[in-house]
Amino acid sequence: MNIDSILNSLNWDKSSLIPTIVQSSNDLKVLMLAYTSKDSLTYTLKSGIAHYFSRSKNRIWKKGEESGNIQNLKEIYIDCDSDCILFVVEQKGVACHMGEYSCFFKKINLENLNIDSSLANNVEIPYNIIDRLYHTLQERKLSKSSNSYTSLLYQKGQNSICKKIIEEAGELTFAMKDNVENDIIYECADVIYHILVGLSYKNISPDKVMNELKRRFGTSGIDEKNSRTKVVK
Repeated sequence: MNIDSILNSLNWDKSSLIPTIVQSSNDLKVLMLAYTSKDSLTYTLKSGIAHYFSRSKNRIWKKGEESGNIQNLKEIYIDCDSDCILFVVEQKGVACHMGEYSCFFKKINLENLNIDSSLANNVEIPYNIIDRLYHTLQERKLSKSSNSYTSLLYQKGQNSICKKIIEEAGELTFAMKDNVENDIIYECADVIYHILVGLSYKNISPDKVMNELKRRFGTSGIDEKNSRTKVVK
C-alpha cells in the first residue's frame, strides 16, 4: 500500500482527528493515547517515527521532539470501523511526560465497588438494526464457517456478492410491480442485507452512506449529481 491508499482506508468523516492507541513492541504495554491527523500520519509514514496532532498546541508534534524519547514505528493496525488506529512502536526512554514508562500508571481500585453483573442485562444497546447487522457481518467475514450463508458468500468473493445484490434488486422490482406489500418488504430487506454484505466486504461503514444522505438534504438531485467528480476512463 502507498501513503494515499492508507489515508483513504481511514474514516475521516466523523472527525479530522483519529484516536491513536500506542503500544510497546517490546512488552505490549499500552503506552499512551494520542490523536492523528492526515498530515501527522503522513509524517509518520514517511519518517518511520511517530507524529501526532497536539490538541493543546494545535499543531503536529513529533513524539520526543523535546525529550528525545522518540517512537520508532513497527506496525500499524486499523480497527473494524476504520476510525481508530493502533501504533506498535519501539519506545526510546519513557512515553509519559511525567517520567513514567506508560501514561497509564494510575490504577483504579475496583475492590470496594458493589458490582452486579445482572445489571448488564438491563442495559439497552444504543445500536440501530443497521449498526448491529453490520457488526455481525464483520464477524461473519472472519469466521470461515461452512454452515453460514454469509460466511460462504464472503468466501466466494466480490463477484458473487455483486451478483446477489443485482439479483435481489431485480426480485424487489418484480415484487413492487406485483404490488404485494409483504413481498415488497421481504425483498427490500434482502436487498438491504446484501448491500450491507457488500459494504462490509469493502470495509465501508454504513455511517458513511448515512452521512452522504444527510449531505444531500436541501440540494436538488440534478445539481448534486452534476457536482460529482466525473471519472475519465
